[in-house]
Amino acid sequence: MKKVYLFLLIGVSILLASGCGNKIEGAKNYPIEEFKFTSHEGKQFGTKDLEGKIWIADFVFTNCADVCPPMTANMLKLQDKVKEEGLKDVEFVSFSVDPEVDDPETLAAYGKQFNVDFANWTFLTGYSQEDIETFAKENFKTIVKKPQEGDQVIHGTDFYLVDQDSKMVKYYTGLKEVPFDEIIKDIKALQ
Repeated sequence: MKKVYLFLLIGVSILLASGCGNKIEGAKNYPIEEFKFTSHEGKQFGTKDLEGKIWIADFVFTNCADVCPPMTANMLKLQDKVKEEGLKDVEFVSFSVDPEVDDPETLAAYGKQFNVDFANWTFLTGYSQEDIETFAKENFKTIVKKPQEGDQVIHGTDFYLVDQDSKMVKYYTGLKEVPFDEIIKDIKALQ
């Protein structure tokens, strides 16, 4: 009988220990495919530049009439909070969902409007509309769609936490009631 309890105790211990492997509740762990796009500086930038770093991604465009300005302002608040917490090796990446309009100069001007710190925040373009729509869907499980009529691109409004191994770990609303404290806590859990 004691052997049964011992095996039961060992089994429960193994189950509990295996459940502790991921430090972030609700982690998704979707792999992000390797990419190399064009930054707001007109330079190549991609997964190789993000190796070993935690990064927060979003999807925006400079001609956006409604959700992108508050999202960018919220990302700036998050960037400031990361600095305040003294967190190192955290990057911010904004993918343009309107690459035909958003060339590097336009993206740089957009970032300057918000006073972003370009030291660890990169805006990306340099792909086709079809490519960004597919990239967003396959890697971040989000929609990006430019309608035939008009200039407003349909896209998600989340912030995506990506770990040092280029896995999308978790996403959060980036528009209203952004859970800044939860994001900071999750970043700390990855460090």
